[in-house]
Amino acid sequence: MPLKDFAGAVAVITGGASGIGLATARALYRKGAHVVLADINEQGLQQAGQLVRESNASSSEQVIVVTTDVTQEEQVQDLMREALSTCGRIDLVVTSAGIGRGGPVDAFTGDEMQRMMNINFMGTYHCVRAALPTMRQQGNGHFVLLSSVAGKLCPPMLTGYAATKWAVRGFSSALRAELYGTGANEIGVTTVYPSWVDTPMIHQEQDPMNLLHIEALLTPEQVASEIVQAVQDNRSDLTLAPNRDIAQALQIMQSDQDKAEHLTGAGFWQLLQQHTQAQ
Repeated sequence: MPLKDFAGAVAVITGGASGIGLATARALYRKGAHVVLADINEQGLQQAGQLVRESNASSSEQVIVVTTDVTQEEQVQDLMREALSTCGRIDLVVTSAGIGRGGPVDAFTGDEMQRMMNINFMGTYHCVRAALPTMRQQGNGHFVLLSSVAGKLCPPMLTGYAATKWAVRGFSSALRAELYGTGANEIGVTTVYPSWVDTPMIHQEQDPMNLLHIEALLTPEQVASEIVQAVQDNRSDLTLAPNRDIAQALQIMQSDQDKAEHLTGAGFWQLLQQHTQAQ
């Protein structure tokens, strides 16, 4: 059964100190859920916890904050144990902890790539692995795994970031297939593919990603609202691409990947030439 009613449900959200994670936590708390917020940013996490409580001041549901580094498997296990021992169950896990950084592949170090993979993908993997036994025992639950339209496209200067988001996409697709028919098919998996969202990630100074002339047409609150609805509808794919060029690229990629790669590469090369001439 899809998670239709959030009243009394227990939601664990990583990356909860800001952005999509915080917005989703507030949206769920307003609908009556208990919220367990996790983030590596301890100070930001405490402030986020207060913002969540203020979003529904009359609520008696719990807001719990747990400082967590999602790259550390034992810390993620501790997070889920804390949620279970305090709230008695785990109904929803939203994996929104993530980082992004752009640059040409030959200037992107192995250490930088490994760090991004550890947070964006392994953090997701650790959360699923830690919460799944509880959901199996309950016979229900739902995962919301944050990917990106970069996990469906071929964006130059974002090769590392795209790889981590394609990994989330592949993992979630295989996970849905694995859970089907095992007695755990009441466990839903929604993969979220937003285009540019107005979060701290896209406002990093001196990031080569700025060459892409990013236009953020989504807010964290819009994404959070769509996530809540997608869980209620038990949707497997939530793609949010209000940018016309990104929407067109998704259509081309779906029908002809070679053509999409060619057009994307040609467009980027032209953009790079214009940038060089302007300097």
